[in-house]
Amino acid sequence: MQPLNYIVYILSITATATAGPLAYGICQAGCSAVVAACYGAAGFTFGTVAAAAAPAAIVACNSAYGTCQAACAACLVAPTL
Repeated sequence: MQPLNYIVYILSITATATAGPLAYGICQAGCSAVVAACYGAAGFTFGTVAAAAAPAAIVACNSAYGTCQAACAACLVAPTL
């Protein structure tokens, strides 16, 4: 088989790919950056506040972080061309 024919054949049988882990990792990193900024705006450092002593601003940051992480799950099944 000629090299060009081989490349065309491979491309024809692999029409789509799942972005999956790479896109999921990028999404999770974005969520982490935003929650760290949210904590910073509230005057705290992400990961250092005890759950029982968390002020309302930190609870809101945590809630938004959870929502963001849940939205990232869509990246695991999103097809890309």
